[in-house]
Amino acid sequence: MTLTTIPLPRRLPDVLGTGAFLKNTLCAIKGEYAYISPAIGNLDGVEAIAGFERAAEMLQAELRLQPRRIGHDLHPDFFSTRWAQAQTAPALAVQHHHAHIAAVVAEHGHAGPVVGLALDGFGLGPGNQSWGGELLWVDGPEYRRLGHLALLAQPGGDLAARQPWRMAAATLHRLGRGDEIAARYRQYPAAVMLGSVIAKGVNSPPTSSAGRLFDAACGLLDVCPVAEFEGQAPMALEAMVRRPRVLEGGWTIGADGVLDCLPLLSVLLDQCDPADGADLFHGTLVAALADWAAGAAATAGIDSVAMGGGCFFNKVLRLGLAEALTARGLKPLLPVAASPGDPGVSLGQAWVAATALERNLC
Repeated sequence: MTLTTIPLPRRLPDVLGTGAFLKNTLCAIKGEYAYISPAIGNLDGVEAIAGFERAAEMLQAELRLQPRRIGHDLHPDFFSTRWAQAQTAPALAVQHHHAHIAAVVAEHGHAGPVVGLALDGFGLGPGNQSWGGELLWVDGPEYRRLGHLALLAQPGGDLAARQPWRMAAATLHRLGRGDEIAARYRQYPAAVMLGSVIAKGVNSPPTSSAGRLFDAACGLLDVCPVAEFEGQAPMALEAMVRRPRVLEGGWTIGADGVLDCLPLLSVLLDQCDPADGADLFHGTLVAALADWAAGAAATAGIDSVAMGGGCFFNKVLRLGLAEALTARGLKPLLPVAASPGDPGVSLGQAWVAATALERNLC
């Protein structure tokens, strides 16, 4: 088995991380190195689950690893969670976005707390919420939620990740224009009742997901309103970007730490040209996120911002934020050898488990 080897800043206790549900990997920490397995895939079928079990056995045998802790996702229904809890070593639940930021911290060998921007499609929050656009304070095994993206309904649940027009409809509803949904999206039979469905909260869980925010923008701009796979529409929107520009007043940051991009989405609603909309959306989102993270860093007295999650595959977002944070005197930390997406989660879980042992917090 070919492993990705990442040097760590010091010798740590032997631990194992069991990874995410999607694009699963496992990660072992032994001594001064972390070892990440090849991608196993999504743990949603018999073949993938068998592959996970083989990889776990091979990884431990190859490294002669006897883990003292096994880090796993907070979600109780994932196979990786149940597997971890069935092992001899004690299990430790690690929140998904905490793990994303911890992976970046581990890879950079950063000492001390960071402000973390975790942006992706979904991760379970500690109160069973749908998280995905999170501003965190992270220090090894400890984290606090400093803020999140403003909540949007996700009509149809997981279906909305494949049908961005649904997130656009949720935006219309939040703008008080829900009566326009049926006419604007008349080609989709579900649109007739969707406004009523959102209003009643039927199968429309609120989410802070950055991935669904991208989908809302795509739906409003009519960019891939129905996708063949999750992430297709945001990728198409990114490909349209020519020169990002900032909409002044395009966002608000509340005293509760909530970043709300509704003013930006309102302008995109009536934006005629998708390419112009792509420029406006990306430029404004970068400026808003930089403003959000910099404010939190100043309050906390922290000079480093770690960024993780699948949204950071977006080159415009990644490079734009790094440049904006550097201009504000902050040090941006981004994934290098480990994936910014879910394949990197196992590294974060392992790092949290190992540093928790160091601090006797398990």
